[in-house]
Amino acid sequence: MKFIAMLRTAESHGFPPPALHEGMAALAAEARTAGVLVDTAGLLPLATATRVGVVSGELSVNHGPFDEPMPLGAYAVYEVASRAEVVEWTRRFMDLHRRTWPGWEGESEIRQVFGPEG
Repeated sequence: MKFIAMLRTAESHGFPPPALHEGMAALAAEARTAGVLVDTAGLLPLATATRVGVVSGELSVNHGPFDEPMPLGAYAVYEVASRAEVVEWTRRFMDLHRRTWPGWEGESEIRQVFGPEG
């Protein structure tokens, strides 16, 4: 089963502290060794984003910044045996933030991927 965990956090927090970077690298290495981490990356701020959409039957292209209280800040794609397994990896990721970045707030949304390879 393939899942994507998307991290949402206010961009006003700034860049993560070194202890969080180190912890995330170790957690990612552990998940890769376990064979469950497919891909992970941080995302640049909304000011660099572009949205392409359809409104009233017309295509629209809009460039950031966009006003969202908790935009996407990162993602991880997991290939796991169960939802409980991806929840545990994501819980560990969020606990790492809690322990190494005082005052930080955010949430991760986990969604199952479907399609030919999901």
